[in-house]
Amino acid sequence: RQHCTRKYLVTCSESLILSHGQGPGLDLVEKETDPQQVVMVNLSCLLLKNLDNVGSCRSLRVCILADNFISTIDALITCVHIVKLDLKGNQITQLPGVVFWDSLRRLQLLHLHDNNMGTRKNIEGLSGCPNLTALTLYDTPLSLKGNYRHCIINSVWSLKALDNYVVSDEEIIENCILPLHFKPLCHNFYLNLYPAAKMVCRPSCAP
Repeated sequence: RQHCTRKYLVTCSESLILSHGQGPGLDLVEKETDPQQVVMVNLSCLLLKNLDNVGSCRSLRVCILADNFISTIDALITCVHIVKLDLKGNQITQLPGVVFWDSLRRLQLLHLHDNNMGTRKNIEGLSGCPNLTALTLYDTPLSLKGNYRHCIINSVWSLKALDNYVVSDEEIIENCILPLHFKPLCHNFYLNLYPAAKMVCRPSCAP
């Protein structure tokens, strides 16, 4: 099955970006013809193996890349206007370093759940993302580690929400003890960061 899947993996071409992208205008029917003018692109479930040509989208603000086979995202370093980046369900094991994330100074919402990061070292570069407000890392090996939330929250200081829960003061301030309704992971703090139900898009090898 894996061999069959690899056979059909595709490169992220300019034509693919333009056919799934949207420019700054209000006309949703007429497709953008210049990658540098694309502000939103949805490339989910397309069997992508890389992000070739995405770096040419210099105006990109919303980038949806969920459920592909992407392992590296370095090409996005030139997309400095990104506000939302969805990388859910890929094959990422290692994120770029601090310099990469420092270049994405407008990034506020980042989805990384259902990937393969296993240690804090795999994601330590995120500390360089100055305005990252909400992050998802659930369904990764890292999220199963003890003291996981405390480590992430105190590494990425701008975070307000992690994995569908607002960050509690008790998770930030050492020896802070708050009333029950302010406790970490309290139902009062629940926030669904990934509300859209998505189909499983992995291909079949059936003839």
